[in-house]
Amino acid sequence: MRVLSYLSAFHGHPYASKLLVLCSLSSGGLIAYADSQSNSKIPIVEHDDCKSQKKRVVVLGTGWAATSFLKDLDISSYDVQVVSPRNYFAFTPLLPSVTCGTVEARSIVEPVRNIIKKRNGEILFWEAECLKVDAANKKVFCKSTVDENLAGNNDFELEYDFLIVAVGAEVNTFNTPGVLEYCHFLKEVEDAQRIRRTVIDCFEKAVLPGLTDEERKTNLHFVIVGGGPTGVEFAAELHDFVFEDLVNIYPRVKDLVKISVIQSGDHILNTFDERISTFAEQKFTRDGIDVLTGRRVVNVSDRMLNMKMKATGDDVSMPHGMVVWSTGVGSRAVVRDFMEQIGQGSRRVLATDEWLRVKGCESVYALGDCATVDQKKIREDISEIFKAADKDGNGKLTREEFRDVIEDIVIRYPQVELYLKSKHLFDVTDLFKDSEGNDREEIDIEEFKLALSHVDTQMKSLPATAQVAAQQGTYLARCFNLWEKCKSNPEGPRRFRSGGRHEFRPFWYRHLGQFAPLGGEQAAAELPGDWVSMGRSTQWLWYSVYASKQVSWRTRILVMGDWSRRFVFGRDSSRI
Repeated sequence: MRVLSYLSAFHGHPYASKLLVLCSLSSGGLIAYADSQSNSKIPIVEHDDCKSQKKRVVVLGTGWAATSFLKDLDISSYDVQVVSPRNYFAFTPLLPSVTCGTVEARSIVEPVRNIIKKRNGEILFWEAECLKVDAANKKVFCKSTVDENLAGNNDFELEYDFLIVAVGAEVNTFNTPGVLEYCHFLKEVEDAQRIRRTVIDCFEKAVLPGLTDEERKTNLHFVIVGGGPTGVEFAAELHDFVFEDLVNIYPRVKDLVKISVIQSGDHILNTFDERISTFAEQKFTRDGIDVLTGRRVVNVSDRMLNMKMKATGDDVSMPHGMVVWSTGVGSRAVVRDFMEQIGQGSRRVLATDEWLRVKGCESVYALGDCATVDQKKIREDISEIFKAADKDGNGKLTREEFRDVIEDIVIRYPQVELYLKSKHLFDVTDLFKDSEGNDREEIDIEEFKLALSHVDTQMKSLPATAQVAAQQGTYLARCFNLWEKCKSNPEGPRRFRSGGRHEFRPFWYRHLGQFAPLGGEQAAAELPGDWVSMGRSTQWLWYSVYASKQVSWRTRILVMGDWSRRFVFGRDSSRI
């Protein structure tokens, strides 16, 4: 997993550190079902008149982004409805632990209806899947995921004033043949439970009489495709499960187990500090986990996986008992259809501006893995910035004139600060220095363009992590809470092109670091300030952080209980 990616999920929530026992009765508004104006028989969900003056907000999803948004939103001014095919929030950083019984599945999930408590109003939840977004008419078409044999219509539609798209993403198979049919994924709780059952099945099949040693080895060869955080953490969990628990139960086959990690790049954990990547590879080598780098999987069959060596172009095959595919994410079908509607069909992911509004659709916002923030490039506005700063209009920009717009520039274009850090510059005015490092009192427009010409090289897409999604949900909730106030009193930076100020400060991602559990009670941590920590002490830090950032006291106690049970009794090897 991209670990520590949950650090800011519920940052600043007033109840995060208090144990509360709540009992509430939902009073519920009057809900009427009426035929739409068209010939369609799909019912439209309408609310009572007391809510008619509120803006209708429809939230798609119950993941990190949606849950953070709902927890921080002041719903006194909004009529909020939530649509999701799952009626719970899952603490996804612990999914690898669920695959091996270190933590039970129910310990990391919290029912949505426990989260969306009544606060000066009511949030309504529908367990359904959004099939289509009609941006032109501000409607979403949904289908219930509840048992179809129950009475009633499964299809319905909702109208909205604002739509929050936070449906997450699906696994990206890169159209590799056989992946969908023969590989396991690790995106949902159900995926983790399925992997757990398959691991036990592989061992049970391997100990049956009448099998050859080659057949046993095939069944006990576990392959992980993808050397990112999710793949590495699962490999570490699986190694501990096998060699701390299963070999004691299946002693006849303990020498036949093999775990392989396939990575197309040159190193695993290549998004981490190089020291962590090296440490992880060395530890896996000591543990007997094969790390196969520079290889690309070209197809998968029921018992064989075929790869191509990137350096030589040679084809290599290996038998397997189970393959876990963990190579990145792609857009869901409903998002791809929506992108086609609004002219983003050529993109791989939904694009938003710095305020998380979907480009080309003012009333729709997108958060989390299903979207990317399309940060504006400073070079597009250099002339306007120079003109706004050059107050005397003499065609020269002095340090004092530049200082008047520095704050707005840094807020509007975060890549400026990143560029200064990368060049070890301490002040924005250091950009005034010439090529030899000498100070200049003023510069003209061409020199100004040259000084900022490389700033946009620091622009990077935000990672598809829970940390990013949670921060986006919190940010957007704050914008909705301050909507009316910021219309009359904008808090954002100045508009260099049109004048005035932006209503809100743009979204600014603050990276709080990440963990990489490596098994054997050892972990690696990469935290702000270029601090890298590795070893057993880091594993205990990992325990404390994961426990403290659980969504509720119920899940916190359950997770800590599971860890304690594992230390005392080991992991459960039943197939349940």
